[in-house]
Amino acid sequence: MIESKASMGKFAIRFVAFLILNFLALAVGGLFTGKGVPSEWYVNLARAPWEPPGWVFGAAWTTIMLLFAVFMSLAWGKVKERKVLVRLYSIQWILNILWNPLFFYMHWSGLALFEIILLTILMAFITIYYWRAMKWAVLLLSPYVIWLCIATSLNAYAFFYN
Repeated sequence: MIESKASMGKFAIRFVAFLILNFLALAVGGLFTGKGVPSEWYVNLARAPWEPPGWVFGAAWTTIMLLFAVFMSLAWGKVKERKVLVRLYSIQWILNILWNPLFFYMHWSGLALFEIILLTILMAFITIYYWRAMKWAVLLLSPYVIWLCIATSLNAYAFFYN
C-alpha cells in the first residue's frame, strides 16, 4: 500500500507538471495571436461551414490538454527511453505554440497549414510509436489527433478559399 501511495504521489506531481507545461503552451501561443478571432482579418475570412462555435475551441483544448497530461504522466513512469519522450513532447510543444502566430498574427495561412499538418503527423506518430509500451493509454491521445484533423481542415479551407 505504501508503494501505491508513493507511485500515486509521483503520478500526481508529473500530472501537475505536464498540466502546467500544456497550458503554458496554450498561453504562450495565445500571446502571439494578436487580435485573433475578433480581428477584422479573421472576421472577413471565408471560413469552413463546419467551423464549430467559439466555445468549442476552449472546451476542446482544455480536454485535450488534461488528457495529454494524463498520458504524459503515465508514459513518464512506463517508457524506458525518456529522452525520446522528452524530444517528441518538446517538438509537439513548440509546434503547438507556433500555429497561433503564423495564422492569426502573421496571417500566413499556408505556412500555418503546413505547420499544423506536421503537428498532426507528429501526434499520430506518437500514438503509434507508444502503442506497444502504453497499450490502451494511447487512446488518451485520440481527442488531440481528432481535433488536429478538424483544425487542419479549417485551416485548409481558409487557405484555399481566401
